[in-house]
Amino acid sequence: MLTRSPSSAGGTLARQIPAVLRAKLGPHWEFTTTADCVEIRHPHRSTPYRPPRRSPSWRDLLDSLETSFASNGAARDTCLPLRWGRETELTISAVQALDPLLKDGRPHTYRSGFLAQPVVRFTGQRDATGLLKDGFLTSFVNVSRVQPVNKLDEYGGILDGWLTTLSQLGFHARHLRIYGALRPWRRRQVEGITLRFAHLNLTLGDIVLLWHTDHPDRLAVDLGTGLERLAWARTEARWDELIYGRYAYAAPPATLDAIRTATLLLGSGIAPAAQGAGGVTRRVVGTIAPDAVRLGVSAIVRDAHDYWSLFSPLSAPWPEVARAVETEIERQSGQPTPTEVGSAQHL
Repeated sequence: MLTRSPSSAGGTLARQIPAVLRAKLGPHWEFTTTADCVEIRHPHRSTPYRPPRRSPSWRDLLDSLETSFASNGAARDTCLPLRWGRETELTISAVQALDPLLKDGRPHTYRSGFLAQPVVRFTGQRDATGLLKDGFLTSFVNVSRVQPVNKLDEYGGILDGWLTTLSQLGFHARHLRIYGALRPWRRRQVEGITLRFAHLNLTLGDIVLLWHTDHPDRLAVDLGTGLERLAWARTEARWDELIYGRYAYAAPPATLDAIRTATLLLGSGIAPAAQGAGGVTRRVVGTIAPDAVRLGVSAIVRDAHDYWSLFSPLSAPWPEVARAVETEIERQSGQPTPTEVGSAQHL
């Protein structure tokens, strides 16, 4: 639960942010500020957006991000393990790399720099029927820059560098907007100030200035977006086709989302169980419609496995993952898997 912070340190930082960003972003941006809020927009924002003609592969997009972040002083770091087991069973955000600094007050982090972090969350927005809305997934890649900073100038520089990265990906400054509340929030021992960035009318992510309540001099920045959402905004493609490619209409969206997530979980060595991280795997597989996968899940699992392997090697190969998904579907539904049907025919 987030609460407003009464700390004087937070208020001092908040008052400095507009001036810091003005100095870093330069005169080509319009600032609208009140006591508690700021909005930053380009003066020529009414021009139309034309998506780039060529859509890059996921690998090309990842490589472009890695190159751009590195040129701005944020080399790529290895992913956090998907099994977290501290305050959350699974890794739900790259910002968890900052836990030692922000939650324990220790002067180090688990990771620092650019992370392309696979995460699992159940907080995506849903429509009236319970289906995830376009732009939301149970599992996705959290593209982040997470790092300690010594002064606010570095915070402003990180945002300026991110705008450069977006420009190199085919976005234009005139279609971007940065906005948010300047009043700090507090969650237990962590305080922060969150500004969001949007392309046209689509919010892509946020940049958060963070500090430990008892150590306000130990600052950190978490800049994050979703790789899939970033590609969606860039291409303006149909969401299902962007995410699932040729399998977009092979099964209901909820089943496709569940297979994609189960592939990440099982590929990371998190087998179905009654509780803990394994309980998440069991819950996810339980949402797969058995009638939609009577011919098995091998092709879709292989496709998802290739995707997740772009970001971090998976410990289980795709045939093993497919077999585990089908076995768990059979256990929960009582319907035989394609493998078991084939075996029975040879008895």
